[in-house]
Amino acid sequence: MENNTSKQTKLHVKKGDTVMVIAGNAKGKTGVIKQVIIEKSRAIVEGANLQTKHVKPSASNPQGGIEKREGSIHISNLMVVENGKPVRTGRKVNEQGKLQRYSKVTGKFIA
Repeated sequence: MENNTSKQTKLHVKKGDTVMVIAGNAKGKTGVIKQVIIEKSRAIVEGANLQTKHVKPSASNPQGGIEKREGSIHISNLMVVENGKPVRTGRKVNEQGKLQRYSKVTGKFIA
């Protein structure tokens, strides 16, 4: 039997971060994270990993057609961008005594 107690996991990326894709078909592209899927350790990045989706005609969209949508990317293939360059991140205790992400290149905290 599966245990349904969910343990909160801390990831190196979160919604709103500007990230660069470092592996896969979308390698080298940068974008803002729209959504993070914690259960699958994946994120949807704006403008990266575009996939074609055939849409049936409906009441709201009577024409139907083909849409381009962003697919999810595993978070291990993403790096946070700081000053236009991808940086590695870590966790450090801040002035308030809380763990906060920081850039390993500059040593500055990431909001």
